[in-house]
Amino acid sequence: MTADNPSTGGNASTSPSWSERLHFHRARVRERVAVPLATAVVGRPTRRRVGVFRRAIRHEIRRIEDPRRILMMLILGFAGGLVLACLLARGETAGADARAYWAAGRLWLNAGDPYHPSGPFMPYVYSPWMLPLFVPWSTLPWDVAWFVWRGATTIGLLWTVHWAYKRRPMTTGILLVLLAFPMAANLDTGNINLPLTLLIFGAQFSGPATAGLLWMVATMIKWVPVAFLPFIAPRGRLWGIGWLALGLALTALTLPQTLIQIQVLFSFQRPLRVDYLVFIWALVPWAYRHPEAFCWLTPTTWPGAIRTWAAQARQWRTHWRLSPAGTPELLRQYLRTWFRNWFGLDA
Repeated sequence: MTADNPSTGGNASTSPSWSERLHFHRARVRERVAVPLATAVVGRPTRRRVGVFRRAIRHEIRRIEDPRRILMMLILGFAGGLVLACLLARGETAGADARAYWAAGRLWLNAGDPYHPSGPFMPYVYSPWMLPLFVPWSTLPWDVAWFVWRGATTIGLLWTVHWAYKRRPMTTGILLVLLAFPMAANLDTGNINLPLTLLIFGAQFSGPATAGLLWMVATMIKWVPVAFLPFIAPRGRLWGIGWLALGLALTALTLPQTLIQIQVLFSFQRPLRVDYLVFIWALVPWAYRHPEAFCWLTPTTWPGAIRTWAAQARQWRTHWRLSPAGTPELLRQYLRTWFRNWFGLDA
């Protein structure tokens, strides 16, 4: 007969044996050791990512410590806030130009006259054969259409700013400050100048056919973009001339309406068009890719350029004296080579 164990409060036969107790404690120790090990294994990638983020943040903080960069950030923030405040202050009075395009599409669908609209709309002053381009957007209610117009323009502008700022932050910041008012004016009125600027900007990243088409559309809406033909790819220039011939043919087919458009265009009084300055932004891709192209703006390069031109003039004059009959043929070959290179025909 076994006596009770007072320390356990029960019979000795019911208490666990020493082997069971040892097995239990070993299992507890293994569990306590395994949890930190598993946590350490899982946590290594996380710690590596945290280290990468920490180093990246330190690098960005060191970059921001540049006084010029801090000043540019403050100026851009002030300019952006001012533009946003002006746009919000305008409220429902904004979008007068975009409303004209919207009303023109609706009038054209209902057999109306978009060049002499009735109601609180400005006349449509662009090519008649381009009216169908506005129709899908014009079918939306005005509030939705205005949101889509301004939203798409803003997104496109932000994409171009992102592209330019990654390559030349300081130059891009200064240029944005200088063009802040024209950009704000276009975003306020919904004028098509800024979308056309984005078309020319995008044409410099497109294939030849698309680049030529974008340039033609911008040129047929407003003739200012015709000056940007040299800034797209050589083969794109050739496609642009071809697309432009098609656009002129469509203009000839709609000649009666085109004459009305020209009459309305020249009789419509507008203030000083500061918003046209946004077309300068379309030069950014070409200027960033060809920084040497604007070296002539630096006075130190002028003497060398003058000497180069003088040497070329002396060569042509010498050739004319030695071979007067062969100089015209040489000039034709030079112009032919230049023409083929300019349009990418030798590529």
